[in-house]
Amino acid sequence: MTTSHKYTIGVDYGTESGRAVLVDVTSGQEVATAVHPYGDGVIDEHLPGSDKPLPPDFALQNPQNYIDVLVATIPQVLRAGNVRAEDVIGIGTDFTACTMLPVAADGSALCMDPKWRDNPYSWVKLWKHHAAQPEANRLNEIAAARGEGWLKLYGGKISSEWMIPKIWETLNDAPDVYAAADGFMEAADWIVMQLTGEERRNACTAGYKAIWNKRAGYPGKEFFAALDPRLENLVEEKLSTDIYPIGQRAGSLTAEMAAKTGLRPGIAVAIGNVDAHVAVPAATVTEPGTMVIIMGTSNCHMLLGREERVVEGMCGVVEDGIIPGLFGYEAGQSCVGDHFAWFVDNCVPAAYFEAAASRGLNVHHYLEGLAAQQKPGESGLLALDWWNGNRSVLVDVDLTGLLIGATLATKPEEIYRALIEATAYGTRVIVDAFHSNGVAVDRIVGCGGLPGRNRLLMQIYADVTGREIRVAGTEQAGAFGSAMFAAVAAGKAAGGFDSIGEAVEQMAQLQDVVYRPIPENQAVYEQLFAEYTRLHDYFGRGGNDVMKRLKAIKAEALGEHEY
Repeated sequence: MTTSHKYTIGVDYGTESGRAVLVDVTSGQEVATAVHPYGDGVIDEHLPGSDKPLPPDFALQNPQNYIDVLVATIPQVLRAGNVRAEDVIGIGTDFTACTMLPVAADGSALCMDPKWRDNPYSWVKLWKHHAAQPEANRLNEIAAARGEGWLKLYGGKISSEWMIPKIWETLNDAPDVYAAADGFMEAADWIVMQLTGEERRNACTAGYKAIWNKRAGYPGKEFFAALDPRLENLVEEKLSTDIYPIGQRAGSLTAEMAAKTGLRPGIAVAIGNVDAHVAVPAATVTEPGTMVIIMGTSNCHMLLGREERVVEGMCGVVEDGIIPGLFGYEAGQSCVGDHFAWFVDNCVPAAYFEAAASRGLNVHHYLEGLAAQQKPGESGLLALDWWNGNRSVLVDVDLTGLLIGATLATKPEEIYRALIEATAYGTRVIVDAFHSNGVAVDRIVGCGGLPGRNRLLMQIYADVTGREIRVAGTEQAGAFGSAMFAAVAAGKAAGGFDSIGEAVEQMAQLQDVVYRPIPENQAVYEQLFAEYTRLHDYFGRGGNDVMKRLKAIKAEALGEHEY
């Protein structure tokens, strides 16, 4: 152990678990990693300890699980890395977003109060909580009718996954919870508050998920009053106008959290960030022209630009939102890894599991091997990747999945490949939208869980998009990026850096593997993408709203669950 080396810790809060990475600031070496699954996972059926079903489209979490991640993973990486707490100079965190919760005046989560524990609206609403779609629809109608200029900066639609619709949903369905809440916070800011004792709301989540703008602030009171008179003073009463840029120091680690984690009190804690956005510098990207795709349960597509452009269906363009001094663009797909997991969990015969086990493979790798033997177009299948709605470019969670071309001869591996291809087509729609609107996409870097696990997927993405794809040097891009920002928060004087650019030069790297488009595959995929586009527009742009009608019939059949 060399005491002259300094280290930072990045903690990435995902959908199912939290993961920590201990990084050598000088070399960028990942010294140790640890993963801790959330004890309550994604709460989408009933609250812990209750058998009462949750309403449709709910996706909640227990904030105590976030604290548990810190207590479990940080001592673990220190032990595994044989690193002294004295040599750790900072900690950074990132979260899925918008993942939000109502809080009391002291910053404690409302659901931790026994008075509110049985009310689902007091719990954390995970990013993929989609029950606020009616509020999102109404918000978009009112904003468009009023000619709100900020709407175009979000691709023309605000998603039900974002902060304001989720708050409005609480006001509509649980006004007592809304009244009891002293504020609503992003989990990204809440965890920083637990670490430092300071409320420091970050500009990334505020800009992308809460309609805040660096120059203009939040929309005016008149807009919120037009939504609902009870929301007129939302910003002043339940949010905050104190917004802090990413890369800054949020505060110092409290003695209480230092004791729980084994770290030194007083070390730097970085301003919170979003898992996708923080991954961009971890993928070595600090300049326009390269799209970073964070590929996991969902896909997030991140781009940088020197000017503000309007792009259909983008999740937002935010000044300084990803890298200081540049405009950061975001788009995404709500269902990628979840797509493949759904198929394996529900549609693959037992014989495939047995065959995979006999070869020492998990069933995903077994299916990938079989699917790789097929040529593009060989199966005759085509799918729409909307099993969890569409985030970009249609911004509509009421859209659902589609598989077409199946026959009695269709095999599971053919469907598996068709689902991979569907997600690649969805990415192509996003790439084309940006590139055609003046936000260059010349190359792609993939990061997250999927690039290292599925080479077939990566090659299909290269073939479908027609772009060369590189892979980030870390599989933990979110946690690694947070560790980089922790080094910036600590500053050069403490052994870190004074800018994220300096941190990228010293810490980030790419793998040697490069996926290049195969011309003969590209030719077939151009034909298939044309068919995908027809289905995409027919079912997604109002040509046939059968998906929404089916969803409405389903909701009526299930009935409404009231609390």
